Amino acid sequence: MRVLVTGGSGFIGSHITTVLEAAGHEPVVFDTGAGDGGSRGDVRDPMAVRAALRGADAVCHQSALVGLGKGFADASAYVGNNDLGTAVLLEEMAGAGVDRLVLAGSMVVYGEGRYSCPVHGEVRPGPRSLPDLDGGRFEPPCPRCGAALEPELVGEDAPADPRNVYATTKLAQEHLAAAWARATDGRAVSLRYHNVYGDGMPRDTPYAGVASFFRSALERGEAPRVYEDGAQRRDFVHVDDVAAANLVALEAIGELPGGGLRAYNTGSGEPHTVGEMAHELAEAFGGPKPVVTGEYRLGDVRHITASSERARRELGWSARVTFAEGMARFAKDELAVVSGVPGVPAGE
Repeated sequence: MRVLVTGGSGFIGSHITTVLEAAGHEPVVFDTGAGDGGSRGDVRDPMAVRAALRGADAVCHQSALVGLGKGFADASAYVGNNDLGTAVLLEEMAGAGVDRLVLAGSMVVYGEGRYSCPVHGEVRPGPRSLPDLDGGRFEPPCPRCGAALEPELVGEDAPADPRNVYATTKLAQEHLAAAWARATDGRAVSLRYHNVYGDGMPRDTPYAGVASFFRSALERGEAPRVYEDGAQRRDFVHVDDVAAANLVALEAIGELPGGGLRAYNTGSGEPHTVGEMAHELAEAFGGPKPVVTGEYRLGDVRHITASSERARRELGWSARVTFAEGMARFAKDELAVVSGVPGVPAGE
């Protein structure tokens, strides 16, 4: 199978091309930073995309501007890269008759995760207020009675509730892919990545993930700075497992139930707090202990961990790299130096 991998020179995209080659497929890299053997171009450029699609059987769409961003000032950069880029790609796929797409989705489309109240059962808290955050009250209360909530795993059928610009663009990508699938009788999968980390992760950029921030700080001899109280729950999934999920999704896409677009949570299944991750990484690296700052980023959610049972059941995929093993490896991994202009991404 010839697979166009947009963002194929990026963090996740480069791992995907490796597993595709190992499985006997032919990955074609399309990226603003593509090297030898790839196509250099911008996914927002119809002519470049059209040329890159020649002979392709499927597309693995990893190109995106990632991260929370820096307020609303970069909204147009996110929408331009993520949503306009996806629309151009889908238009050209329709014209070329390429009818299979695996999309780099994200757990951020859910907003806050699933919570249960001891009185009212499952509830969905609204955005956290500035007075609560300023006062160090980070846990969202029950919206009906104010009681403390218990975070639980969220499934793919939970309502979407994006809480920042990046999250909104990732949901829009899914809607565009679903509309394309209906219009063309195509098939699309969105792999809703959780907190991906591993070798080749970008360093020293505001668009990187929290694992990269902590690892970069340790390399500088500095203590990782943990926001809030460090008790926010996430699912840290190794990039090797994410690449494997893309491979199985591409190979199974024609046989999946439901038609149109099918979403799959792509996580390790092992929820951990951000504080736990910082301590595990610092210990494995041999650096200073993390510092809990009490700072916060508006638009961050408190807890988001999801069940990947659907992926296990329908794709036969589950994560293999444990938290302890992954952090021990990541402490020694090489990080990537990302050059160029922010807003011109090199892939997820």
